[in-house]
Amino acid sequence: MLNKIILASKSKVRKDILDKNNIESIVEPSNVDEDIIKSSLLKENASPEIISKNLAELKANKISAKMQDKIVLGADSIIDLNGELISKPENREEAMTILKKLNGKSHFLISSVCISKNGSMIWNYTDKAILIMKNFSDSELKEYLSKITDENLYAYNVYQIEGEGRNLFSSIEGDEDTIMGLPIKKIKEYLNLQK
Repeated sequence: MLNKIILASKSKVRKDILDKNNIESIVEPSNVDEDIIKSSLLKENASPEIISKNLAELKANKISAKMQDKIVLGADSIIDLNGELISKPENREEAMTILKKLNGKSHFLISSVCISKNGSMIWNYTDKAILIMKNFSDSELKEYLSKITDENLYAYNVYQIEGEGRNLFSSIEGDEDTIMGLPIKKIKEYLNLQK
């Protein structure tokens, strides 16, 4: 396997997944303005999968253009609720609004990864999980949010599948690493081929 990759993301969760899988990585956030790209792609009626893939590719390409001959991994995850894209919350009020929207409903969590070299994509993969949230009262949702630190809330979106968040769902279909933002099995398959 390649000895070191550049992770074009400041996501602590993604870095942890790479570490747990013995993939040495250096964090180099892309600082891409996702909202501008999302709204422009939505105007073109792009599907949530295309939006997620484009964002992952953009992040990887931006960093790999600056780092010659390095392997750069970009990633993006979005929630698709009946075609509505739900982004990470900016504050606790937004987090509550998101939880109310998802309450009692089924949604998709889409995670895309892209590997780039010298400013161009050389590999990509998109995976999707289906999550069905149980029905909760507003006070139960507030209580759930009160247990989550700000750092975790903004890092992991509104639910943490590896922590308290698991209890929010009646059904989870899909790869847990995909839900956490990095479908690591496919990444490892690709990297192993590059030996």
